[in-house]
Amino acid sequence: MTTALFTVPRLPAQLGYAGLLPFLVLSVAIWLAPATYQILINQALLLYASLILTFMGAVHWGLAMFQTQGDYRTQLGFSVVPALVAWVALFLPEIINYSVLIIAFALLCLFDTRMSKLGRTPNWYPYLRSPLTAVVVTCLIVAQLQYLP
Repeated sequence: MTTALFTVPRLPAQLGYAGLLPFLVLSVAIWLAPATYQILINQALLLYASLILTFMGAVHWGLAMFQTQGDYRTQLGFSVVPALVAWVALFLPEIINYSVLIIAFALLCLFDTRMSKLGRTPNWYPYLRSPLTAVVVTCLIVAQLQYLP
């Protein structure tokens, strides 16, 4: 295979990396901001992470709708799981909800890679998702450390 198949198109890369800005800013701000703002920053980060996780799951809904061959039910069915997990995570204590989101992002990245190997995503998709997921997970871990005893 040629490397052109694995080159991430410019616009998805730009938008994907731009989407990291709130993760980066909020995960640092939670450590640097005065205590009076930490609750707000924590809520903002958890809400943003939940929205992005939901969005990333919805990508599979969109992709599955265009499948004309094979069994698309797994991809379609799985597409709603990230939204449900993200919603539940919002109601959990900080130390737990961060863990749930970290695990969910990692598992979704594995699912993305699996779907790519099955030809159900663009070939370049895991080459975008993997580094983005690494940054997201790192940011969530950095923020979660604020809540460790």
